[in-house]
Order: sequence, then C-alpha cells, then structure tokens
Amino acid sequence: MRLLHTMLRVGDLQRSIDFYTKVLGMKLLRTTDRPEQKYTLAFVGYGPNPEHAELELTYNYGVDKYELGTAYGHQAIAVDDAYAACERIRAAGGVITREPGPVKGGSTVIAFVQDPDGYKIELIERRAAA
Repeated sequence: MRLLHTMLRVGDLQRSIDFYTKVLGMKLLRTTDRPEQKYTLAFVGYGPNPEHAELELTYNYGVDKYELGTAYGHQAIAVDDAYAACERIRAAGGVITREPGPVKGGSTVIAFVQDPDGYKIELIERRAAA
C-alpha cells in the first residue's frame, strides 16, 4: 500500500490552485469537472503518481466556505531551508502562522503556513545531504 492523495474541500478552486502552485510551487497535474454531480476536482503536487502523493482540491458548486472542525491537523511538506521557504511564501502573499524555528523539545526546524481556506501546512526542514 502507499499514500495516493489527500482531499481538501475548497471554497474557491482557482484561489486554491493559485496558492498551491504559485505560493507553494506545486504543479497543477489535472482537473476533472463533473457538472451533473456539481463538483470540480483539481489535483496538485510536486509530481504525479506513482512517484509522488498528490493533493486533491474539491470544489462543490455553490459552497464557498467550510468549517474545518477540530479533527484536522495539517499537511507536512519537506523543505531544504524553512527560513528561506517562509520568505518566498510571504513574498508570494502566503500567510505564515508560525515562524521558522526549532520544534518544542527538539532541534528540527519547522514553520506553519495557512492556505486560503484555513488549512495548515507544516514546513519541515530537511536539508539535502552534501
């Protein structure tokens, strides 16, 4: 078994596509519109399956906001440099909700970003081996 994708419901599909592609640097991999079922899907990621897991953005016609509830935590993305990533994200209009720094009780550098629908994304610094 392997992880294929995670689905998030979004209130404005183009706004979410722009965030994940222009702010986080993902690629728009494919879209599917289902007018009879009243939804549109957009898959984004750093590469397609099977090499990479994808994020499925689901827009249900006529729904512009969701309650996130208390069960959702966050997605996590590995970055080479959390400080530089946050500067790029901030410059592109992204919202940093936790500035980069060591995780409590440890030394791994993390940061948190929020997408336009309020979903949290953890950036975990994992420097490439030299």
